[in-house]
Amino acid sequence: MSDHVYKKAEIVGSSKSSIEDAIEQAIERASATIKNLNWFEVVETRGHIENGKVAHYQVTLKVGFRLEG
Repeated sequence: MSDHVYKKAEIVGSSKSSIEDAIEQAIERASATIKNLNWFEVVETRGHIENGKVAHYQVTLKVGFRLEG
């Protein structure tokens, strides 16, 4: 087994429908530009309220990816 080096980056996803959708959108977008994306960790969840109802979900994620070379 080869040794690897990993890097973590912080990204934020948002959605009007759910926390899960915010996570999925963030991962999908990040994987379009970050190679070797391997895992994620939810570090913060928050939202926006309008007229007494949830208007937006926002999730901060740390994503890990293997460095090449």
